[in-house]
Amino acid sequence: MKRAVVLCALALIASGSAQSAAPRIPAFKHVFVIVFENKEVGKVSGSRSAPTFNLYGRAYARLTQSYAVAHPSLPNYLALVSGSTFEIRSDCTDCLVSARSLADTIEASGRTWKTYAEDLPHVGYLGAFSGNYAKKHEPFAYFHPIVDHPQRLRRIVPLRELATDLAAGTLPDFAFVVPNMCNSMHDCSVSTGDRWLRKTVAPLLRLPQTVVFVTFDEGKSSLRGGGHITTLALGTAVKRHAVFRSVTTHYGLLRTIEDAWGLPRLGASARATPITGIWR
Repeated sequence: MKRAVVLCALALIASGSAQSAAPRIPAFKHVFVIVFENKEVGKVSGSRSAPTFNLYGRAYARLTQSYAVAHPSLPNYLALVSGSTFEIRSDCTDCLVSARSLADTIEASGRTWKTYAEDLPHVGYLGAFSGNYAKKHEPFAYFHPIVDHPQRLRRIVPLRELATDLAAGTLPDFAFVVPNMCNSMHDCSVSTGDRWLRKTVAPLLRLPQTVVFVTFDEGKSSLRGGGHITTLALGTAVKRHAVFRSVTTHYGLLRTIEDAWGLPRLGASARATPITGIWR
């Protein structure tokens, strides 16, 4: 009996030690992911054309070794929300997949999600293009478990609803924010995207226990698959003047969100290292 008690006590001590040694990621109240387009790190970080990016990078947290995983755009967007590119190597608009995504695991945990897409013509739109909106930059529009269910499609909304939800106090737990083809820097300048970021992100930085990840889908090189990109973590959940220097990718960003909320790890996120050391 005494031996059993001792073994039980040792097990509890070991368990406590393991938990205390585990990297701490807060249980965010809100997570926003904002994705810009097609810029290698040097085109943004340190650039005079990106004063907002650089101001926020100094004030909050920079991920100095952040990499995309593929080319062109679409596989990177899929990787960000599902842990896989599904061997897609183009910006196809009719290549639906049947896998789970972050939307599924978030809903299963009792949380909510939404996509806010600039220039989306109406809620649940699945067309390839409309004005400056491009489907290839909205990953949740590629998953059968979402597009086959009208009530879930209602979670894909025009960007203007972000301000409405913010004012009404009805923001989702997770939001994927999609600038249009100009403001994402795809078709327009770095300075254009920088001004858009300043206007869009400022109200989000006051939300309690919130992180706003600002990243790029891909760079111009093929370093680590998709190029070396600028990635920032902003908001009240982030330590001021922090730097994460370890190598990370879109899979590491996904893993961080999953670990914060105790979600199942999707695809390659299970082998990725979460982003730690920058949280309050």
